[in-house]
Amino acid sequence: MSSEQLASETITKKGDYLDVSYRGRIAELTMNRPHKRNAMCDGLLGEIAEFYARPPEGVRVVILSGEGGHYCSGLDLSEHVARDAEGTMRHSRGWHAVVEQVQFGGLITISAMTGAVIGGGLELAACTHVRIAEPSVIFQLPEGRRGIFVGGGASVHVGRILGADRMLEMMLTGRKYGADEGLALGLTHYSVGEGEALPLARELAEKVADNAPLSNYVMVQALKRIGEMPRSEGLFAESLCAALTQTSPDAEEGLRAFLEKRAPVFR
Repeated sequence: MSSEQLASETITKKGDYLDVSYRGRIAELTMNRPHKRNAMCDGLLGEIAEFYARPPEGVRVVILSGEGGHYCSGLDLSEHVARDAEGTMRHSRGWHAVVEQVQFGGLITISAMTGAVIGGGLELAACTHVRIAEPSVIFQLPEGRRGIFVGGGASVHVGRILGADRMLEMMLTGRKYGADEGLALGLTHYSVGEGEALPLARELAEKVADNAPLSNYVMVQALKRIGEMPRSEGLFAESLCAALTQTSPDAEEGLRAFLEKRAPVFR
């Protein structure tokens, strides 16, 4: 099959837990365990990891959502396997590896969220780059009410969005936030009407995919890391990123397009 055909055809692959559909530069991943509110099990986590480890050629942006009215309701406690301390630590580190791949693996991921975005679901969403919430969304970290602690990266990813103080209260009390509250807190970037998350995600995906690949990559790799650096180191890292992107062929095309009053065409 030619690259032109691949770009024009929608290819769909159904997994046991994750459905993948892609066309050209955009892929849509749908967590497909509606009877469990898309609760995260090892199989679903594994299929997400497999996609990000070997994405289809040409895909630049991913839209992540859940089937059946829910994004992801967290760890599937009904499938919980008793583990000792070492096994629990290794399982947690496995989660960390997957969410790091989502966040820093090179693809831009947009979460189109409905219903439950709870526990591990919020941990997954927090490492995606753009988040869109419909009115049905519930953000919650209930681990503290269950006698456990977060293990999928929330203490870093969610904690740095909310701040440790607010996240502590959220875990201690099991507090729930809706879409508009999540927008005010930074848990989501957009709060939209019912049925509007996926259409907006697709619109934004096309816009992001039109960006220069190098600048997308550098923004994803650099900005969060710069935010964790001391001021002087962050400013120096910014200069390196500027030097790398602004001397690229895509930067030349962007400037030329601006002067010629047309949309840029990046590689």
